Formats: sequence, structure tokens, C-alpha cells
Amino acid sequence: MLDFCIIGSGISGSTIAHYLKKRYSINVHDKARGVGGRSSFKRYKGKIGFDHGLQYLSPRSKEFKSFTNKLIKKKILKHWTGNHEFLNQKVKRDKKHVKLIGVKGNNDISKFLLKNINCNFQSELSEMKRQKDCWYLRFKDNKYIYSKNLILSIPFPQAKKLSSKFVKTKLFKNKLIMNSSLTVLLMTNKTGIKASSFFTNDKVLGWVSKENSKKRFKCNKDLWVLQSTFEYGKRHTENYRNKKKFYTNVLINKFKKLTKIKIRKIYFTHIHGWKYSSNSKPLKLQSFWDKKIGLGICGDWFGGPRLENGWLSAKDLYNKIK
Repeated sequence: MLDFCIIGSGISGSTIAHYLKKRYSINVHDKARGVGGRSSFKRYKGKIGFDHGLQYLSPRSKEFKSFTNKLIKKKILKHWTGNHEFLNQKVKRDKKHVKLIGVKGNNDISKFLLKNINCNFQSELSEMKRQKDCWYLRFKDNKYIYSKNLILSIPFPQAKKLSSKFVKTKLFKNKLIMNSSLTVLLMTNKTGIKASSFFTNDKVLGWVSKENSKKRFKCNKDLWVLQSTFEYGKRHTENYRNKKKFYTNVLINKFKKLTKIKIRKIYFTHIHGWKYSSNSKPLKLQSFWDKKIGLGICGDWFGGPRLENGWLSAKDLYNKIK
């Protein structure tokens, strides 16, 4: 029987797994096709691809800075240089603002943390029961396992749905607001634009990244990531699948209008809705641990909304378990 089953392979799940593996037997399960959660990397061909969600890290806490510095030395992370433009002229560029990215993709951190750990993908937890001194866990493919302890590293609404009847505190009574956003991946002809990214003050398109500027690959085409604002995502993420082409064109047209970019040809597009992109009202609590039933919960929504908060949440949970 497992000591710990961990649900989620994002920054929180991979961090808690990394520390627990030193003392316990563990498994990681994730409903996605690959590792990273909201830091996923969408591969197009070979090394060519897009940072699908998280665009960069900007460490704030002393503890997380120390962690990222170690990953820079190990060549897991690197600095994202170049011109990061503000289309809102009232905002001044902060040249000291550190931007760190994965050397191969922004899921590199989770990949590093999950090295030599048994990970199961396309494995979504559908049912959990506490039986005597262990957890009975059933997944959507009807496979099941038994584990002494269970860690949920998933968005607040999903954690609440699965585990609220087992949590005897006020954790799920908090009115936590999760932000939504739409992301379009775009491949165009070479445009000659030198900027690495654009911040906007638009109500629809909030951010643009030029993936070529991350210097992970060489390509005779330009790759872009267009991310909507939370305001626009809140209204449209729920039903975007019914009108994918429409919403893709909305973001592309905004991109063209705001940057004056000249696109002669589009080679590839893909749109994705992040229903639980981040949280705008984080909790003061860092993590949850109930030793009696062996249930732990961590994620960036505890201290949110940054990836760093997810890492700190997992570290906090590990200290409680230890």
C-alpha cells in the first residue's frame, strides 16, 4: 500500500512529491496528458512549442529566490531577456523586474521535481473514500488504488467537490474567487517585431508573448501566445468550445490592432480556456493537513495567485507532515 497518493503535477503537487519521496512511497496522478499543470508546454514539433499557461517566474520571497537560483545553476531555469513592452504609455518599464523561464519549457521545474517518481497521466480522480486507516481512490478509467495518505494539489472548486465532507474546518466556507482566461497559440510568418512580450491595458487582450525570444529553438516562423484579460475570460471561458474559431479571431484581431503587426499568413492556431487560471482573493492559510485521516491540500490558491505561492504552500504542507 502507498504511503502517499498525490493528485496534481503542477508546482504544488511536484514540490510536495519531491520532498515526500525521500521518506515515503508515493504516486502522482494527473488528469492532463503531461506534467506541469498551469505551467504546461504545448509542443508543436521537436523543440518548437509554446508556454501554454505560465509565461515566466519573478521570485519575491527569499526562500523561493534561493530555490530558483539553484535551478539556474543546474540549467533548469534561465533569464528571459529582451524588450518587454508596455502598450500603456502611462506604465513605466521596470528594467530590474526579473523574468525566469524554463530552459526547454516552463514545465521544466515540475519535470525536475518529479524525476524518478511514478507519475500517471490522463488519470482523473472521480471518487475518494476513507476506509478504516486508508483511502480508497477510484479514477475515471475505473482503476483504483489504496493509500495511507492523500494530497490534493488541484484548484479550489475541484478540491471542494471531492473532499468537503472530510474537511471539518472552515476551509471551504471561504468565498474564494478563481480567475478565468482564454489563451491562443499562434504561428505566423516572420514579422520583424523585436519585442519579447507586450503588456496591454486593453479589456480583451491582456498579454502577448513572442516564444522565439525565449531562445529555445530556431524557427523560420514567429510563434505567439495571446492571453485574454480575466475580465474577458470570466465572461467567455465557460462556453468558448462552441465558438473556438470566433474567439480565436477576436484575440488575433486585437493583437493586430494593438501592435500594428503585419501578418501575411497564419500557419497554426490553438485556443484553450483556463477555467481556474489563478485566484484574485487568496486565503491567509498556507495549506491544510489533517493527520488523523491523512488528508493534505495545497496549491497557489492558498496564498496566490503566483506560481511561487503554490511552491510555498507545498513546502508549508510538507513541514506540517514532517
